[in-house]
Amino acid sequence: MSRLYEFDTLKVQGGYNSAEHNHAVSVPIYQTAAFTLGDSYRADRLFSFSESDPIYTRLSNPTVDVLEKRLSQLHGAAAAIALASGMAAVSYSLLNAAGKGGRILSSARLYGGSLDAYSSLFPDIGLEVDIVENPDDISEFERGIKENTRAIFIESLSNPFATIPDIEKIAAVAQRAGILLIVDNTLATPYLLNPFDYGADIVVYSATKGLTGHGNVIAGVVLESGKFDYGNGNYEHFLQPLWFLRDADDRERSILDVFPNEPFTGRLRALHLNYLGAALSPFDAYLVLLGLETLSERVAKQVANAKAVIEYLEQNEHVSWVRHPYAKDNPYKALADKYFPKGAGAVVSFGFKGTEEQKRKFLAATKVFSYQANIGDARSLIINPTETTHVELTHKQRELTGLSTDTIRLSLGLESPKDLIADLQQAFEVAFS
Repeated sequence: MSRLYEFDTLKVQGGYNSAEHNHAVSVPIYQTAAFTLGDSYRADRLFSFSESDPIYTRLSNPTVDVLEKRLSQLHGAAAAIALASGMAAVSYSLLNAAGKGGRILSSARLYGGSLDAYSSLFPDIGLEVDIVENPDDISEFERGIKENTRAIFIESLSNPFATIPDIEKIAAVAQRAGILLIVDNTLATPYLLNPFDYGADIVVYSATKGLTGHGNVIAGVVLESGKFDYGNGNYEHFLQPLWFLRDADDRERSILDVFPNEPFTGRLRALHLNYLGAALSPFDAYLVLLGLETLSERVAKQVANAKAVIEYLEQNEHVSWVRHPYAKDNPYKALADKYFPKGAGAVVSFGFKGTEEQKRKFLAATKVFSYQANIGDARSLIINPTETTHVELTHKQRELTGLSTDTIRLSLGLESPKDLIADLQQAFEVAFS
């Protein structure tokens, strides 16, 4: 279907054939833990990977399968795997890429939880992460690659400042080194950017955010291009014969033997999802599918609201700075024109010019903006990142990201832009009265 139809058709109908589901118009929710094996002969085929029908919902489920196929088609990807959260998608991807003894090269321009995991969790399980201090300097990525570096990990739009990496140039660095480029595309969504078009090998999402867009589900997704050569000498863990992957004649096989066209997500499913268990429930997959149906319309409106609010903030005497590719004198305008012709997202950050107490009064006074730690919601949201979403960051990490205590982050929703601006205005008046 992906070869025949455009994005807006695929987001509604991709990956689904109603004839295979009792002709149900809406994707059914297969709320079952397991599926009957039929007989021992079919079980042999299923457990030797000769057939791919679902066995157990932790590993596969028809509702989740439709979601994975739909997202694959929206990206032109070889395969996708849906998981229980965006952090599972990030963590599993980095572990899968690194294998035993591998390293990851990244920057500090990330969601706070991702960045904190680099020092608080991953070293405990043998995964080391190197940080590029200035990701705008492509040569730093080249210099940062070590003999056992197995992936570069970046965000296509960073949280909270919406900085933009030059994905195509970073992809070229990764290709020359024979390593993976993993792009977290959560803020952009595939409507605004498809990282595979610019050389990404793996794309991850917190589907909790813009993909679903209604703040009612926790979910993550990993997709692979299907073009990367895992036999290039850097990924021996994809070539290692595994007993549980044996064929009907008890011959051990590797991940590449069993999943030649989708080795990355195949290995994630066979090992990380199977043994670590961050499975997405059928009902949550159904909610993500519902959200996808309005993705283009939602994001387009949110981008328009972001533009209107930025114009207001830049003229407000209580705002010291505004950070977004649409803001005046933003250094990422050229990259925004290249990678985000439909808009550079709806997350806007600004500097509050006042005391800490005035800032807290301002946050408490908003009525249309909801004070919460999510982004990408249909509702407009407001937060102070240094005390909440990025509270894990050390002073050094804050310095690398440019995050200061006066920062306020907005995630623009679908309300009237006039009401959003009026809400900010009355909150400023309360704070400075």
